[in-house]
Amino acid sequence: MMPIVSAISLSAAPLFWDTVGWRSNANFGAFHLLSAVFIGGGFWLLAAAWRVLYAAQASGRLATSGPYALVRHPQHVGFVLIMVGFLLQWPTLITLIMFPILLVVYVRLARREERDSAARFGEAWTRYAQATPLFFPRWRTSHDRAAPNT
Repeated sequence: MMPIVSAISLSAAPLFWDTVGWRSNANFGAFHLLSAVFIGGGFWLLAAAWRVLYAAQASGRLATSGPYALVRHPQHVGFVLIMVGFLLQWPTLITLIMFPILLVVYVRLARREERDSAARFGEAWTRYAQATPLFFPRWRTSHDRAAPNT
């Protein structure tokens, strides 16, 4: 007999685990370990981006180094990585519904921040925005880095 599990309770956590039919300890399984990578990576990205942004704001300049050299919104990417990690680790009906809503909120927030940055930094922002992707970094090959003039 299958136990009755509330879709909004903590007992719904092994949702993915049960879906694939695994019967061992979910705390040491692939979803849990993968979630730890996403959560840890997200917090690392937040911390790294915060240091760069804080220093840039203190000096009145545009943040373009560190994580900001890879994407224009590394803090938003960090929050999304954390949300993905918790979604893998502890999925419930509410978190499954809220995840896409929060994605839309972060994209809208990023767009508003971009308008504010464009107004404040002008041409410097335009050059930065043209060279730096919004959320997903461009993975260049070593050939691309070694020979930019070819």
